[in-house]
Amino acid sequence: MTAEAAEDTTGAEEAGAPAHGQLVTVRNRPWVVTEVTRSTVSSENPARTADASAAHLVALVSVEDDARDEELRVVWELEQGAVVHQQYELPSPEAGMDAPERLDAFLDAVRWGAIASADKTALQAPFRSGAEIQEYQLAPVVRALSMPRTNPLIADDVGLGKTIEADLVMQELMLRHRARTMLIVCPSGLTLQWQDEMRDKFGLDFRIVNSALLRELRRSRGLYTNPWTHYPRLIVSVDWLKRERPMRMLREVLPHIPEYPRAFDLLVVDEVHTCAPSGTGRYAVDSQRTKAIRALAPHCEHRLFLSATPHNGYLESFTALLELLDDHRFARGVKPSEEQLRRVMVRRLKSELPKTWDGKARFPERVPHALEVSYGDETRAAYEKLSAYARSRREAGGTNAARTASDFVTTLLKKRFLSSPKAFAETIDVHRKTMTEGPAAEQAPSERVLRPLIERVEETAESDEQHAEAAERALTAVRQASRALTEQEHAQLTRYKEEQEAGLHAPGAKRKVARKPKATAKPADEDQISFF
Repeated sequence: MTAEAAEDTTGAEEAGAPAHGQLVTVRNRPWVVTEVTRSTVSSENPARTADASAAHLVALVSVEDDARDEELRVVWELEQGAVVHQQYELPSPEAGMDAPERLDAFLDAVRWGAIASADKTALQAPFRSGAEIQEYQLAPVVRALSMPRTNPLIADDVGLGKTIEADLVMQELMLRHRARTMLIVCPSGLTLQWQDEMRDKFGLDFRIVNSALLRELRRSRGLYTNPWTHYPRLIVSVDWLKRERPMRMLREVLPHIPEYPRAFDLLVVDEVHTCAPSGTGRYAVDSQRTKAIRALAPHCEHRLFLSATPHNGYLESFTALLELLDDHRFARGVKPSEEQLRRVMVRRLKSELPKTWDGKARFPERVPHALEVSYGDETRAAYEKLSAYARSRREAGGTNAARTASDFVTTLLKKRFLSSPKAFAETIDVHRKTMTEGPAAEQAPSERVLRPLIERVEETAESDEQHAEAAERALTAVRQASRALTEQEHAQLTRYKEEQEAGLHAPGAKRKVARKPKATAKPADEDQISFF
């Protein structure tokens, strides 16, 4: 420090202004002083000579996680409510000495907090887990610890162990006392898997939030018990979370101001691509899953997203997903730079990983090829009849809502056809009833009304009961948006139902024709089995 700067600092301290390097609070935000300049006396303004020595121009740099590079220059004497925090001030003994028990607790807290937080390169989670960890799985942990606020997107290839990588991040943050309360949001079929993984391999007990837990808590702890406040570590299905009742109970415990206090320290969303807004163009529509994560994310200090396929090919949907991860770094509809993605996303393919120490590939090379599925003549004939019905509905034209309704019915019927005769017969019966029974709507619903109902059918595919309920609701709306059935189409549907019911008890009738309607599971004639 030069003599002039030292003189300025001394003068600032004497006048009550902060010194270089001190922590201050200005405009209700924390800053660090980087420069203090005392104003000079101007001979042209003799009237201000008396108080010129009391004015100090102070340069500040923000110390908040989300505004590390923000700078501010203020005249210290003009700032209202500015506070200087004395860094080297010792506690006053005037109120007496602390009790020995309090000192012991303080020393224990210091020791526990110094397990790993003193050295960012000393990882503790790999040595405290029961999982067999590969060296490449440590990269997300190192990336997460380098962030002031942990917001990584783990997008590794299928089979590389994204769950293990996420578990390591969670345990490391917990050991460093950066995260205590955690919430894992995942598809319903993975809730038990996550619970077993965290308990068996990392020794962390997570409770699954669902209707059964809610009933148990209300029987044991009272009618108005809220499940979101009773356990520090929770797992919830995204399809249960997005319902009206769970979201209402969650909003009861969320603070009115998202920034502070935080409801959860860490939010983990598995298969996060299922929560991205759906869309096939410049505009993407938020689904119920998207709205649930959007309402929850601002109330979580750290966020960890997992997906092997985060980009669905549409910029609007992908950027909306990134905005859920870090709304300070990304904006919806704005293409992120490579540098921005590199800071948050960990994306590695199996072919990109280095070989083992003995020169062998980590994963065997797999060459995909088309697998032809043989369909009988009866199946092909039935599918051709269904295609004829679909073309008849599609060629009718109409509004965008009518075409969307027609495409949905075609897709649903063909998926159920490729599933099993029983599933197809049930869907045909529901479609026939919704198209013929009940009063017609005075005004046809718009495409914006139809889309959420159609998305609901896809989101409930894991539960047969919920899927049937959602499909019936969507098919009822389809009738209001499309033209009535002709006599020929009505006869076709009746004949389809009778044929499928007659074939339910035939040998092999309950066997699925194909696991999924993929392109590799089509017969030789590509035109016979296609969605549209």
